[in-house]
Amino acid sequence: MRVFDEAAIRRAVDPEAVVDAIAEGFRLYANGEVDVPPVGLLHFEDPPGDVHIKYGAIRGDGYYVVKVASGFYENTGRGLPVSDGSMLLYDRRTGEMLAVLLDRGWLTEVRTGAAGAVAARLLAPQDVERIGIVGTGVQARFQLRALRAATRCRKVVAWGRHPGRLEAYAGEMAAEGWEIETTPDLAVLVGGCRLIVTVTPAREPLIKDEWVCPGTHITAVGSDNLGKQELDPAIFARADIVAADSISQTTHHGECVHGLASGHLKSARIVELGAIVADPSLGRTSPDQVTVADLTGVAVQDIQVAKMAWAALRD
Repeated sequence: MRVFDEAAIRRAVDPEAVVDAIAEGFRLYANGEVDVPPVGLLHFEDPPGDVHIKYGAIRGDGYYVVKVASGFYENTGRGLPVSDGSMLLYDRRTGEMLAVLLDRGWLTEVRTGAAGAVAARLLAPQDVERIGIVGTGVQARFQLRALRAATRCRKVVAWGRHPGRLEAYAGEMAAEGWEIETTPDLAVLVGGCRLIVTVTPAREPLIKDEWVCPGTHITAVGSDNLGKQELDPAIFARADIVAADSISQTTHHGECVHGLASGHLKSARIVELGAIVADPSLGRTSPDQVTVADLTGVAVQDIQVAKMAWAALRD
């Protein structure tokens, strides 16, 4: 067994290279080639936090992976990272633990951002003039960075609840080459952007249906646990395509839960993102379509990124 710390993992793994591996993982998952048990979820109220336990194996592959990831949202005020976590990689033939990846949640952030890039490649309009980022946390950064692999657009409109964090986010992303403007008015962001990514822990809708223009794609990332919600459920009634990283997960603890409960969405309309990877004709076919991708995070993403890290680190 070998143990690798966050610094070594960061040096070994190229986030841009992860996007294609995540797309392939989604394809395998949608095709029934991945064994993924239900997600283990822990939710805490005081202080607020979530813990996710995800694990699985690709059939015919040589490994299985167990991942623990946490998010404690008041850590910023304590001077601590919001996210933490680790991954364990095992030999599928013997059960031997091969690697402990003490990534402190970095691999989870990378693979989550990569999933957003996969969704944007398949569902966003071809010519995006402005990207809307709703939220200012860690995923607001990783989602935007990953979108370099999905669109040529470098203009961004950002919104956040806390003005200081919003300005800090804008400054950091501007230093990375993005042309950033901020707005306190979420309706302005939604109305002016055709590729929108929501990355908040909101527990009530932020984006209203009437703000969403024809041709808009929304990637909803924040609703990854029971009770979370970022989108007005009426958006699902208008959506021409509703994609999910995992139908079983998004209909249990994703944004789709609220669409189904409100009657604005029928489960038969949801298509898995991996099915669109396999057959892009299931994705956007018109510039005026409204599309939604609901991402809850699937263990196959952890398998793929852990394997990439192991391949780069073991020698």
